[in-house]
Amino acid sequence: MTRAPMALPANSDLPSLPQVVLRAMEACRNDCDYREIGRIISADTALCGRVLALANSALYGRPGEVTAIEHALLRLGTHRLQTLIITASLQHLLLDLGAERWQQIRDFWRHSLTTALTARALAKLTGYPDTEEAFMVGMLHNAGELIALRATDSEDYQAILDQQIDIAARLAGHWGLGQMATDAIRYQQAPARDIRDAAHLVKLINLSTRLALSDSGGFDAAHTIFGLTGALAKEISTRIDREVASIASDFGIPLDGTFDALAAQRQLFHEVIRSAVIEQAIGSLPDVATEAELLSGALGNLSAVTGRPGLAFIRRDDELSLLAATRVSPPAIHVPLDDPASLITYIATDNNAQVLQSDAVSILDQQLLGLLNTPSMMGVPVCHQGHCFGLYVIGLESAGEFADFESLVTLFAHRVAVLRGHLDPYQQHVQQGESLEQLTHRIELRKRVHEVSNPLTIVSQYIHQLQKKLKTLEGSDLVDADLQVVREELERAAGLLERISSAGLPENESAQDSNSEGLSLNDELNLLSDLFDEALFLPNEISSELRLTSAPTFIKATRGPVRQLIMNLVRNAVESMPEGGRVQFQTAAPVWQDGRQWVELTIEDSGNGIPESIRNALFKPVHSTKGPGHSGLGLSIVKQLTDDMEGIISCRTGPEGTSFRLLLPATTYTRSDNREEPAATI
Repeated sequence: MTRAPMALPANSDLPSLPQVVLRAMEACRNDCDYREIGRIISADTALCGRVLALANSALYGRPGEVTAIEHALLRLGTHRLQTLIITASLQHLLLDLGAERWQQIRDFWRHSLTTALTARALAKLTGYPDTEEAFMVGMLHNAGELIALRATDSEDYQAILDQQIDIAARLAGHWGLGQMATDAIRYQQAPARDIRDAAHLVKLINLSTRLALSDSGGFDAAHTIFGLTGALAKEISTRIDREVASIASDFGIPLDGTFDALAAQRQLFHEVIRSAVIEQAIGSLPDVATEAELLSGALGNLSAVTGRPGLAFIRRDDELSLLAATRVSPPAIHVPLDDPASLITYIATDNNAQVLQSDAVSILDQQLLGLLNTPSMMGVPVCHQGHCFGLYVIGLESAGEFADFESLVTLFAHRVAVLRGHLDPYQQHVQQGESLEQLTHRIELRKRVHEVSNPLTIVSQYIHQLQKKLKTLEGSDLVDADLQVVREELERAAGLLERISSAGLPENESAQDSNSEGLSLNDELNLLSDLFDEALFLPNEISSELRLTSAPTFIKATRGPVRQLIMNLVRNAVESMPEGGRVQFQTAAPVWQDGRQWVELTIEDSGNGIPESIRNALFKPVHSTKGPGHSGLGLSIVKQLTDDMEGIISCRTGPEGTSFRLLLPATTYTRSDNREEPAATI
């Protein structure tokens, strides 16, 4: 008799390892960027399932559009993500599992992560276009087993385990991962010979699960499915095992021996309680309009939470001023920060919580202890997104109490700092000396930027969907790279607009576009040259030539500024040749100058050269001679971008054309398989 399929469990019924939930809470509390939060969530099957289920729900448009955690986080936003993680934490505290079951969940976690990382590696190796989709399906392929591990009754456990593959496949469909992902999970245990002609994703997950299980036939299956040698498959497995061990160490999860989750459960319990207490205290704050009102008003709540007396200081430029005290009327205390010598000046300088050391008590420290009427004290800065506008000091019975109060008071100060960002913008800017006219202009600018940013984001998302649809068509690889450039530039434009509205002037590049390993200049030139040919060179009867060195060209720079620099120089070259001509790109590496290693980029055109009358002001924003409508700002921007990258730019010009030579700081690299790649530790 065929057994009826089991009802799908609620998303909240999936247990997580407490260490991962704790790290996710910490990342949200510390305002980590979405990539770091995504890295943490991606390491846990239950959190992945919850995030994808919510992101693909009807609340956020058409279901089934999101298959990667980073895209899901961008769709959900920080506030909903924090709510989801706190809810997961509360659900986690209700779990009543024994030590043996927690150890099984640890082993499940290890296998899931190994499968996901293997799927990603195989996807790159075999040319599957969406490596993050492969990772995600690998992470969720055995979610049904996770449901079984929560069951306390042995019969229920076995019944769920017997159907775990079917449950996982149905969960994938429920979470909006699509038909191919569902099939990949459903056929994960099919014989290798039966899936040789199956979809690419199906083969990836089937082989990944075999290699993750150290299946004796896994290496043979690698050859049957993808034609990979057993030696290569073994090398991949060994590398993935090392990566899993590194991730486990980062989370504090022991992979061998017994696994005791009770300590992490207790820590999670305390974190949830602390968060609940802080939210209650913050929620009862009266309405305030200025930083000073917020800092002083929240002091009473902090004192109530800790049961200790306190002081509130506000920071104005390079000075701290006492705003409020819980036990006495605050005297006039103004402390300069140019020569730190007391607890509060050390805190304001280092932006870290500290406790008063008995061997370093200044006169000011003694005065503050007198106001608190306690033998010791600690302080925490009130900081959010790199800006600190005040600090709190609370009295202690002894320096040893610092460990008991540090996390609680730090969390409270952080929540106050977040509230500061939500204050009425008029009050914030007026108290900083901004006129009403300036404020009105700033608010209007923000409105317009928001109106422009929304369609940019929508266009970027639809281009992503178009890329996924084109993957099924022959010849899609010819346009995919161009579409990717368009997406990246749209996202960068949206980021620039946001920074313009926030600070009045664009920054060079967002932190999210940074790459500690460096940027390959040759790769950028290869990609941009195709776009220039179609959009600029061919319509203007200009020929182009790439003469790129075979040596590695990794530079200490980010993609946005480099592209803007090259585009500005190319536009100037095109405008200087109204009747057509030639543009040549040339790279050389390594170049040694002034005891440093550089990568050289030369962009040369065959125009008429730059007139002598303006050569001395070449990189200043003056009017050019290229015709009406040109302000000459292009080269001044190029100079600024080069300076920001700590590079060097020079120009040679004459009747036969103009050549710009740039030296950009090189980064460390190695050579591998005749391809250039930054040095990295496996």
